[in-house]
Amino acid sequence: MYLDLSKRYFPLPHEVSSSALGEPVITPEKVHLPIHYEDTQNGKPSVAWDFNLLSLDGYSPETGWVRIDTSKLASVHIASFEKRRSVQRKASKSKKARKILAKYSNRERNRARKHQLEIARVIQSLCGPVGLEELEKQGMFTHSRIWNRRISRSDWRSVKRILVEKMGEAGVKELDPYGSSFYCSRCGWENKDLNGAVFECGGCGLRINRQLNAAINLYMRMSFGCTEMWVGGKKSIQLRMEGASQREWWDTVVLPSLLGGCVLTGGKRKGTNEPVRFLNDALKPKLYVYERCADAYLRIPT
Repeated sequence: MYLDLSKRYFPLPHEVSSSALGEPVITPEKVHLPIHYEDTQNGKPSVAWDFNLLSLDGYSPETGWVRIDTSKLASVHIASFEKRRSVQRKASKSKKARKILAKYSNRERNRARKHQLEIARVIQSLCGPVGLEELEKQGMFTHSRIWNRRISRSDWRSVKRILVEKMGEAGVKELDPYGSSFYCSRCGWENKDLNGAVFECGGCGLRINRQLNAAINLYMRMSFGCTEMWVGGKKSIQLRMEGASQREWWDTVVLPSLLGGCVLTGGKRKGTNEPVRFLNDALKPKLYVYERCADAYLRIPT
């Protein structure tokens, strides 16, 4: 929040009333103006979200692994693309074809907007502050035409824009997505040969869903903060955990939130990393899907 103090009188933002202003603290370099505001998130947990082409995967210790299925939204763009391609060649010569092309484009925009609003409502009902990846499409394009079409049709920025409108800029935090998929969320080991949907760590033995691993990394960056570092011309992200052990925090906070109601059997543990070796087979997300009959996304996970 920024206040313009260049004038004698200045308007306050709509989030702040005059009764919420405290006594200013003046230092040689800055003027600190304390502001009291009420928590508008109703005590809901902070959740970090990993954007993918067909799903949104979120994580927080309170909610566990949450997934919103966005395949229906992707199918809207694919169906509209096929329809537009059938009349696109004729649009330059035929006025009727141009009208049909404009109708298809407006229909796609309206249907996609409906899905985007429903997805934003589900996210808002689940959590308070939201952490989203700061993705730039320009840096994701390759020489593959099919891949570039999928990236250009993605709705990441649209969903983020709707959330900012509903929750305000203070409720939506953009996170650096670099390395969130190929860094181990438990020990920080880098998987340079990441393929498929399963992340396997060569350092601590963690075997977990790739998108869940990315969501946990983003949550840690949102909670602890991170520092961008360059070593040998290569970028790296360092968590600001103030001396705390990343592995101990993972075992005491993340692991119980994922395994939930598991009961100790009394069996002898073969090693310290044994509980995390088969997490990919044991974990399933709380899935929020599009219900065709209700024409909306379910508010209760399946």
